[in-house]
Amino acid sequence: MTGPRPFRIAARVAGLPANCFAATDAKVAKARGGGVDVIDLSKANPDGRAPAFVARQGAAAMLRDSNFPYGPFDGKARFLEAAAGWYAREHGVALDPSSQVTAVEGASVGLAAVTQSLLDPGDALTVVEPYYPPYLALAAAAGARFRTIRATAGNGYLPDLGAVDPSVWDDTALLLLNFPANPTGAMADRAFFGDVLALSRAHGFAVINDFAYAGIGYRERPASLLSAAQTGDLAAEICSMSKMYTMAGWRAGFIAGDARLIGAFRRYHHQLCSSVAAPVQDAAAAALDSDQSTVRDLAARYASRHRLVAEGLRESGIDVFDSSGALYAWARVPDDCTSQGFADLLLERAHVAVLPGTCFGEGGEGYVRISLLMPEERLREAVSRIAETAIACGYAG
Repeated sequence: MTGPRPFRIAARVAGLPANCFAATDAKVAKARGGGVDVIDLSKANPDGRAPAFVARQGAAAMLRDSNFPYGPFDGKARFLEAAAGWYAREHGVALDPSSQVTAVEGASVGLAAVTQSLLDPGDALTVVEPYYPPYLALAAAAGARFRTIRATAGNGYLPDLGAVDPSVWDDTALLLLNFPANPTGAMADRAFFGDVLALSRAHGFAVINDFAYAGIGYRERPASLLSAAQTGDLAAEICSMSKMYTMAGWRAGFIAGDARLIGAFRRYHHQLCSSVAAPVQDAAAAALDSDQSTVRDLAARYASRHRLVAEGLRESGIDVFDSSGALYAWARVPDDCTSQGFADLLLERAHVAVLPGTCFGEGGEGYVRISLLMPEERLREAVSRIAETAIACGYAG
């Protein structure tokens, strides 16, 4: 007679990679527990609040009788129509809200829906490196193989598509892009997306753009993958309300694109996810229906913060990539230091928390990611601390 089965967790969970964000949080908490004034620039949590008109819409929607029951699985009609209207006005893309848009509880849920719907065990998920760390975990959860295409500063952190071996494209089931990019802030244009979609048609893989930083461009509005798509292309885009409208805690977003893909995502979502809270959808619809002036103002604020950080660090000899959008400064570490070593040094001596570039894949070695989501006076103080530490340690001058 055998004994009781020992406790174990599922292999797909046990095999997930460690979360570098959580590791940095633990280090910051330990330092703060010792009374240290840490300026935490490791997070992508917006430091502002939603525009006043959006907040008012949300507050009113909380008291609306129609919002107390469960909402539609795919999203309220008003929200889906607002998302389609936003695409038409901002990107010149015509979408049928009934079949080409579906609501999700933020980009993270959208990414899970996409990868679980399109990847079978053994399929290849291909991403551009440096990449957003959860992409590796998403591949692991789907039992998929994880492939990367390296992008470098010399090419503006856009991959050289022509240099990729065609066998990589033949092997790819899903190409997951992220432009504007986390962590580099690189932006792709319509021509680049057109080249990607031409490869998709030739080799038969789907293309998804994680458009979490839609609207957050420093010099121009970020381009949409869908603006380059042709009828029949297996292309979709995941949009989030978090960064454009400072609604991160409200958890709302949507996926838009080819109706076949949206149908697959809905099939997954109907069974394994919750619908977005109805009052949040009403607030998000108001945000999408607006003239987007608040988004442009927010992008200008982040551009100003990036200049502050980049110029301050460059004065001390630290090279910073000329990002075009998103919420980060991507800074080169000294030649005789690793990414993790420099991040640890800054936390220990400057009391500034940043993320080592290796959080974003091997291609991130030699860099650290610095979040811009902090008031300018704190960013200015952080730059001063980083510069003083780098000079004192002989790493800059």
